[in-house]
Amino acid sequence: MGQQQWDADSLRKDFEKRGIRHVKVGGTDVDGVLRGKLITPEKAFSALEGGFGFCDVIFGWDIADQLYDNAKVTGWDSGYPDALAKIDASTYRVDPHEPDTAHFLVDFFTPEGKPHPACPRNLLKRVAARAESSGYHAVFACELEMWIFKESPESLREKRYGGLTPLSPGMFGYSWLREGQFKELVHDVLDTMRAYDIEIEGFHTETGPGVWEAAILYDDIVRAADKAVLFKTMMKQICHRHGLAVTFMAKWNADLPGSSGHIHQSLWDSEKKTNLFADPKAADKLSDKARQYVAGLYRTAPDLTALYSPFVNTYRRYVPGVWAPLTASWGLENRTCGIRVINGPGSKATRIELRQTAADVNAYVAMAAALGAGLHGIEEALPLPPETKGDATARDAAGEPLPRTLDQATQRLAESEVARTILGKDFVDHYVRRCDWEVRQARRAVTDWELARYFESV
Repeated sequence: MGQQQWDADSLRKDFEKRGIRHVKVGGTDVDGVLRGKLITPEKAFSALEGGFGFCDVIFGWDIADQLYDNAKVTGWDSGYPDALAKIDASTYRVDPHEPDTAHFLVDFFTPEGKPHPACPRNLLKRVAARAESSGYHAVFACELEMWIFKESPESLREKRYGGLTPLSPGMFGYSWLREGQFKELVHDVLDTMRAYDIEIEGFHTETGPGVWEAAILYDDIVRAADKAVLFKTMMKQICHRHGLAVTFMAKWNADLPGSSGHIHQSLWDSEKKTNLFADPKAADKLSDKARQYVAGLYRTAPDLTALYSPFVNTYRRYVPGVWAPLTASWGLENRTCGIRVINGPGSKATRIELRQTAADVNAYVAMAAALGAGLHGIEEALPLPPETKGDATARDAAGEPLPRTLDQATQRLAESEVARTILGKDFVDHYVRRCDWEVRQARRAVTDWELARYFESV
């Protein structure tokens, strides 16, 4: 359905044409989980103007539905009231495998009509609007790696998420063979996603048993984030239909590579005709704005790590040898750096790849942070530090070390004034509380590694 402008009349006509009987509406919580509900078409049409109630507990619990004990935006004191959810008609989609059900994303507001301070999509819209007001149109894209298994939700739990059977064995990256062997799944992914307005530019195996990568076609920043969020849920539904399970965990197995979730980004002029990062006359083909944008990403990387790497598990990927950056670093076409600068071929392709993020990322939050950091670099005319050449993950590599645990990253974010300048005090304060809760839950856990290492020996 693309970027067609939908109003109530055109939606009614399309609903009637398609035989729409149900409407699914939802948005992400801070962890990036898509939370939704089914409503009637009549309720959807009545909500197009004034919105509808959606329990704000989604901003008061964690990824496992455990209630925070430290939240301020909602909680027992307020009684977990309804937030005001407003349907974004431009996100109208229909899953071809659920043809009688319309899908819409929503934005969350307070009962007074102000943007909800914990709503990730509103956060991204606010940063994107700031870019637009300065004459910059942000174009982003997300690459997501995932691991696919011959498992079900029931078998995953029965096996305690261990001893799983991957879709295919062996380390076989960019495999022409595997793509043919699993053509039914591959074609279903590509065809279903395209019909769902998520164009996959590239889909291939990565290095590892059952691991694949999808490169989602670039788009306006909010639509790009929508597609990244919806891709994960759609991928889980597609795999379930094939008797499979998929995970986007950053690191599901200590002996195997992690799952990246790289974010490509560029700024264009307000007419969307000129890539402002490209300068064909420069020796490196980069404009001054591109250098300042990279400097903003570079300087803020340690402060914003908790936003790019949201879970305790994400930091299992921050180890040498698994293609994850360990320091604030940038380089031309250097995949060991946290920031890879791609300066061609041609001006249209010039862009920045943020490689710090993993596949567990909340695209709204990470894209808002990255765009805000880049704009900060431009606004402050930050000088670009020296380029990192060679292996940026080497022990003697230059650049400030990135936080290596969520605890460290949370402390850094809590103390960061630049993060509050970029994203706003209310969101950062809520996010810090969310991270603090996540860290405390992890500290209570007794892992399989601990049992195997200490049970008999100590």
